[in-house]
Amino acid sequence: MPGSDYNYVELFRELHLNRIWPSQCLGGTELEFNPSPILQGNFAQTHWVILLQTRASPVYIFAVPRETTLDPRQEILRTSARLFQQQGYDATSMNDVAAALRLSKGGLYHHFQSKEEILFNLMNHAMDITEERVLKPAKAVPDPVERLRTLIRLHIAVVLSERDREITVMLHENHPLSPMLRKRINMRKKDYIHFVENLVAEVHRLRGSKGTVTPRAAAFALLGMINWIYQWYRPEGALQEDALVQQYTEIFFQGALG
Repeated sequence: MPGSDYNYVELFRELHLNRIWPSQCLGGTELEFNPSPILQGNFAQTHWVILLQTRASPVYIFAVPRETTLDPRQEILRTSARLFQQQGYDATSMNDVAAALRLSKGGLYHHFQSKEEILFNLMNHAMDITEERVLKPAKAVPDPVERLRTLIRLHIAVVLSERDREITVMLHENHPLSPMLRKRINMRKKDYIHFVENLVAEVHRLRGSKGTVTPRAAAFALLGMINWIYQWYRPEGALQEDALVQQYTEIFFQGALG
């Protein structure tokens, strides 16, 4: 059996990204590869069990935690987002993305035909994350005031999420998309803005606000304030997430809703 330092997670990732399946070859060696979980109980819910066999050796059975394995398209998107942030969108090529993933160029083009397609899918995925982790739970809160507080807290959490930060910030960069694709992203953004605007208006009415700030201006101010956090926030700094949520909520309620 390979040594204990053999990187099974890396092997799984390369096989998965390059779509190497049973009866195909890796380094000239025929493999039998099955990424389906085959164990019973809780272990099967948290791990992939992989069967690996070469012509000259017995079957190896090993487990990889599911959290270490991503859908190949998702891993391409995360790596692309990181490269776009580090190098800039214009300076990053499809070759750069393939090299960072240790993926063949054909393997990359199997999933995405162009850099623009990657960018569009990044922005679309960022909206999926926002809707799933912010909009959906906020809508489940019956009280409008608490719904708004929940939305502020969850939106800040998404912006500060270490796992998704590189993806979600792509929404706030002025990257070039074709007019048709840009329109599709902007429609999703507008739906979210309209939800926030209507929620602010509802809270205005409930609180009997006498202020002159319109719900629309307040909604844009709130989202701009939150979305800009990634530009200056440092996790090791004195201002931690809980305190940031509290202070942003207070700023908004005492200012725009005061």
